[in-house]
Amino acid sequence: MRKGFFRWGVLALLCLAGIAHAAEPERRIALTIDDLPWQRLDERAEPALAARHAQLIAALKQADVPVVGFVNEVKLEVDGRVQPARVQMLRDWRDAGFELGNHTFGHVDLHAIGLAAYEQDILRGEVTLRPLLAETGQAPRWFRHPYLRAGQSPEERAALGVFLQQHGYRIAPVTVDNSEWIWAFAYDRVRDTETDPVAREARLRQLRRGYVPYMLNKLDYYEQQGQQLLGRLPAQVWLIHANALSADCVEELVAATRRRGYRFITLEAALQDPAYQHADGYNGAGGISWIQRWAMAEGKPKAFYAGEPQVPAWVMTLAGLEAE
Repeated sequence: MRKGFFRWGVLALLCLAGIAHAAEPERRIALTIDDLPWQRLDERAEPALAARHAQLIAALKQADVPVVGFVNEVKLEVDGRVQPARVQMLRDWRDAGFELGNHTFGHVDLHAIGLAAYEQDILRGEVTLRPLLAETGQAPRWFRHPYLRAGQSPEERAALGVFLQQHGYRIAPVTVDNSEWIWAFAYDRVRDTETDPVAREARLRQLRRGYVPYMLNKLDYYEQQGQQLLGRLPAQVWLIHANALSADCVEELVAATRRRGYRFITLEAALQDPAYQHADGYNGAGGISWIQRWAMAEGKPKAFYAGEPQVPAWVMTLAGLEAE
């Protein structure tokens, strides 16, 4: 009799465990990297650029994640001349198995220059990229708006969408938005200006230790927003940049995200989620997450957007910035 009760008890526990496991939401995320071949390469000299670039690609391969990298071709030039070594950097991305997309030539702002000039900058941004991909039978198919500024009216967004479709592009949205670029600016500024090697390494270590928790807090925030808006977790799209901070931290960021229960998927697979058919209700001048754009289309109150994690004041100071 006791054995029978024991068996029934075990079966009941197994059933409850199965129900709990079934109720656990599926967490999926696509990783995208902007400003290839290297962030701010048109603004500042990157110390040991080739080594840093190789480090980032090796870290991504070690992390074993699919990636789409978005190119600004202005960063291939020095004094208006394309540098073969920088083109080779894009070839290295391609040969590592990562996709390459168009991020405009000059990282331009649609809202500042207008649609006609923006479209021309998109075409200028594929002069090197398109033949580079053609070498292996590929073509650029992804486009990412600089600053996530996608149009200040439904008509402007629709017109840009038609142009992109005509040229074989799909828009790469971002749901997990963040200010990783501020952390990267702080990291570069310390590397560039701190002359005391002990103090320099201490500051860089402090930034590395703070960066991954900040990014995970952002991920948690947008996970909650997606759940609240859609009643489920959408497949997420994450944005980071090609820079020294990513080279040093991306493996830990990926590992920590997997510990959260996330599975890394391709951008194409992420966009198969029906959430990405949702209307975009944002007509403002800034750049924000697509989850928040969808919420605006539904007229969500201001309270919906509350609680987004901010960059700590000490990081802002190190970056030399006053506001995000």
